[in-house]
Amino acid sequence: MSISNRALRMAQHHLRNRADAELNLIPLIDILSVMVAFLLVYSTEVEIIQNTKGIEIPQSVMVTRNDLFVQGEFITTVADIKASPGALVEPLRAALKRPLLVGQDMSERDIAQREITIMADKALPYEVLKRVMATCTDADYGRISLAVIQKEKPVTAGQYKPV
Repeated sequence: MSISNRALRMAQHHLRNRADAELNLIPLIDILSVMVAFLLVYSTEVEIIQNTKGIEIPQSVMVTRNDLFVQGEFITTVADIKASPGALVEPLRAALKRPLLVGQDMSERDIAQREITIMADKALPYEVLKRVMATCTDADYGRISLAVIQKEKPVTAGQYKPV
């Protein structure tokens, strides 16, 4: 079996230009030290929330496109809220009244200080949100806040056209 001239030239070229492979660890160590320094600098900006044993956190009501939750606990569906008669959402009212002790008298000042935050999906019909807010007021919450996301750029007058 004879080797062609081209195969012979290629074999000689590879033998002539062959270098022993080495792994140079210096650049790898440089990259790792830069990463460690970066992580040390930016890990100091992490906020740690303190223990809330002595702090009273406001209740939160979350209304998704389909469901209503109080403090993460499922209460009812948006379809049931739309279908139910009256201005109040009775399952929500019952859930918000639960923490109160039976027979506890609350002064008007205490009611005015009770706080609740409502987070709702932007596609939620206003009538549902209105009933949720009315129910919170009826359940003795004097301060109702709506959680919203602030846009970076304000909408100019005339730019937004309601559907």
